[in-house]
Amino acid sequence: MRIFDGFKQQIGLAMAGKKNPWGKPNENGDGDGSDSSGESSSDDKPDGPGKDGPRNPWLPGGGGSDDGKRRSASIEDIFKNRGPEGPRRAGGGGGPTLRMPERPGGGSWLPVLLVGAAAVWVIFSSVHFIQPGEQATVTRFGGKYVDSFSQGTNWSLPYPIDIVEIENVEAARIEEVPSKLILTGDQNLVDLSYSVRWNINDLSLFQFQLADPIETVREAAETAMRASVAEKTLDTVISGEGRADIQGNVQTRMQGILDAYGAGISVLGVEVDKTDPPESVVEAFNDVLAAQQDAERELNGARRYSQRLLARAEGDAEQFNQIYGEYRLAPQVTRRRMYYETMEAVLSRTDKTIIDADGVTPYLPLREVERRSAEPAAPATGGQ
Repeated sequence: MRIFDGFKQQIGLAMAGKKNPWGKPNENGDGDGSDSSGESSSDDKPDGPGKDGPRNPWLPGGGGSDDGKRRSASIEDIFKNRGPEGPRRAGGGGGPTLRMPERPGGGSWLPVLLVGAAAVWVIFSSVHFIQPGEQATVTRFGGKYVDSFSQGTNWSLPYPIDIVEIENVEAARIEEVPSKLILTGDQNLVDLSYSVRWNINDLSLFQFQLADPIETVREAAETAMRASVAEKTLDTVISGEGRADIQGNVQTRMQGILDAYGAGISVLGVEVDKTDPPESVVEAFNDVLAAQQDAERELNGARRYSQRLLARAEGDAEQFNQIYGEYRLAPQVTRRRMYYETMEAVLSRTDKTIIDADGVTPYLPLREVERRSAEPAAPATGGQ
């Protein structure tokens, strides 16, 4: 559009100040395109000798007089008026252009720009910086595996000849396995869920050895978990006593399965999240657990009682050993002391009366006297 605008501008400039090419009559009726002052232009003759009427601006000579003094611009004049930078304006100004700047030798810059863009593309698609913890695989035309890249600066053929895929192989990935019913070693079912942490140790094997590595991890985890739970009883699995053994066995079994497949995967750990009985037997299982807790409570009470008796017996034995040591030092004194202590213990629990034997009646109701003396005296009633 800017080119056409330049053409129109040149046509307007070429016709500026000229006579009206269509010969419209002016106020004087001579049709010479005179201005408002009434002065006619110098070229006031008709288009041809002896002819009146409008002049044709596209005829040779501009359709004016044959003296060559003035004529309208032709198409050749318009194109001759274009310079390297576009059509020249009146007064020497330059117009719009679509041409690229030329090199000093006169050649075009387009081949140089194309070669430069191709060089930048080759450099940026051929140099690969592999960060720590990353690996990369190279496939040719997106299909055939050709190489692997490790940490550092690596080179390949430019894209799309070689396609480089970079992957973080040290990052731990977690695979959650939902609740599943698994058979225990004592023919019971347990509702168990767990998670597996793993990462990639060989990216080329991970990408090209298995059709679906993630699904392989799930299937290997389920196989290893069923084999490990089948070695334990339901009580062991539910109570959590064998949970650590189960997790270690599952990790070892999983790693063996994946290594046999050549999966390029390392199992970092297995964590059991939930171990519950099946929903259909939860109530009965809770009753069994309650009975087991009661039995455990009674057993703990018996243990505490036996410990108290044992402590008392050990204390008595220690006391006897001390008395025996004293007895060996002074047997008579110890014998008399033991006699006194024994009589004191026996007589303290019986009713007794101590009297002098001389001149005492054989029977005295001493107990009755003692009882009456212990009763409170009745209050006396006064008379008038």
